[in-house]
Amino acid sequence: MKKTITNKNILQQLKADLIGKDSYRGITLTYAWLANQFGHISLGFIPSFLLYHFFKIDALKAAIYVSLVWLLFEIYNFLGPLLSKKESDSDVLFIPKKSKYTFKPKWGNVAFDTFTDVCFFTLGAFLFYLSVVNEVNTFVLVLLILLGIYLLFATRYWYITKMYQFYAKFPFQFRLSQWDFNISSDNKLKVESFLNSQKGDGKHLLIYGDFGTGKTSLGVGILNELSIKNESSLYVNAIKIFNYFFDKDDNLETYEIWNWKTTDFLMIDDINPSEPIQDELISPIKLLSFIDTLLPENKINRALLKTKNVIWVLGSKKSTENEAQNKWKQMLLKIGINEKKISEINLV
Repeated sequence: MKKTITNKNILQQLKADLIGKDSYRGITLTYAWLANQFGHISLGFIPSFLLYHFFKIDALKAAIYVSLVWLLFEIYNFLGPLLSKKESDSDVLFIPKKSKYTFKPKWGNVAFDTFTDVCFFTLGAFLFYLSVVNEVNTFVLVLLILLGIYLLFATRYWYITKMYQFYAKFPFQFRLSQWDFNISSDNKLKVESFLNSQKGDGKHLLIYGDFGTGKTSLGVGILNELSIKNESSLYVNAIKIFNYFFDKDDNLETYEIWNWKTTDFLMIDDINPSEPIQDELISPIKLLSFIDTLLPENKINRALLKTKNVIWVLGSKKSTENEAQNKWKQMLLKIGINEKKISEINLV
C-alpha cells in the first residue's frame, strides 16, 4: 500500500495542475504555489521592463536594481516576524513588549522559502535582460545557470511539500508557530515529543479542552509541521472515521495517495463536541465499539491504530475531568497501546 509520494504521483499532480481547469475542480495547494512563483517571475520581469523602457536605464542595471529591491523587501519580510515577537526595552528598534511565540517558528524553513522567492524574482528580472540583449555576458550566464540549478531543486522540494499538505486534508492552513493559547511547559514538551515521532512509533496524543481553548488548531498545527517534514499525515473528523472503521476495502480512491489505514500520522477531531452541547455524545466504550466494528474485537483496526501516531481531539467540559480522561486512556490501553506511548494535554 502507498505511504509516500512517488514520482508517478508528482507527474499526475503536475498534469492535473497544468491541464486541469481550476474553475470546476478547485485550486490545489500545488497549483497555488506554481501560480505564486510565476507571479514572482512577473514581478521581476515587469519592473525591469518599466525601468528600461520608461526611465531609459540600462537593461543589466535595471535587472540588478529590481533584484536588489526584492531582496531588501524579502529580508524585511523575513526579519519582521522574527524581531517583532522578541521582548525589547527599546521603543525605536523593535516593537516592545510583544508576547513571545508559544512554539518557535522553523526559521530555517522560512529562510529557505524566502530565498526561493528572491531567486524567482531575480530570474524574472534577468529573463527580461535576455529578451532585449543580443549577447549575454559571463556574469549573467553563470548567474542564470546557478539560479536554474537551485530553482530546480527548490521547486521539487516545495511542490512535493505542498502535496503532503494538500493530501493531509486540513480544514485550514495553520503553522504551529501561529498557535497563541495558554499551555504549560510540560505540555509543550509533549508536543515536541510527538513532533519528533518516527513512522511506526505508535505514539498517541490525547488533547482535551473546552470550546475556544485551541485544541483543534493545536492538532492541525502539529500535523502541518509533520506534513512539511514530508510525513504522510491525515486530518479526519470523528464522524468520518467512525464510518471508515467499517470500511473493509483497502483500495485507495482516485483522489487519494493515502487514507487512514496507510497514513503514518493521523488526527481525529471533534470526538466529542464542545459548547453549546454539554453532554458527552461519544463515550470511550462507544468509540471502542466503532473501532471493533461492533464485533467483540477487530484485530485489524486495533493493529493499525497501535502502529500509527495519532492525535485524538476531545471536547466538552466533561471530557476535561480527570475521571473522564482516565477512561479515554484506558480505552487506548485496551486496544493494546503501550502506556508509555500515551500523552495527554489538557487545555484550559
